[in-house]
Amino acid sequence: MTSDSRPTPPHPAAARSYDGEGITVSFDAHRCLHAAECVRGLPAVFEVGRKPWILPGNAPADEVADVIHRCPSGALQYHRTDGLPDEIPDVPTHVSLHPDGVLHLRGDLEVATPHGPRHETRAMLCGCGATGNTPYCDHSGACAGHDQGAGNGSRRSGTGVRGAPVG
Repeated sequence: MTSDSRPTPPHPAAARSYDGEGITVSFDAHRCLHAAECVRGLPAVFEVGRKPWILPGNAPADEVADVIHRCPSGALQYHRTDGLPDEIPDVPTHVSLHPDGVLHLRGDLEVATPHGPRHETRAMLCGCGATGNTPYCDHSGACAGHDQGAGNGSRRSGTGVRGAPVG
């Protein structure tokens, strides 16, 4: 966990970074569940058919950061390079179980992963235990069926999340 409560950068093999004026955006495709909050929020910055698909310089850094906060999976993260603070975790921590079995979390989170603990502010964790990206949901298991065994309680060992008290 980082000492300044910033999210741990994505696992190097999984993420790509895109630099803009005052902000660097990172994207971990393995965590993206295609909520499309980014594309709807700032289509000039996030355009799926374009290479590169993220151009953070196409909008002010504050607007880019605001849209990234909408990303429920945490696949999009940012680091401010203009001296302003990085994402501040929600207080209190918010946890919700969606009908598809996915746990949505927002707050000051420490997520145990096969690559070691990660400090996060947003995450969508697998509720069925059959993800290929433990502990994050990738909709490869029962969660993909939305009601086919979701929330059956099975879990892979060695994964979990710790956070501030849930309010």
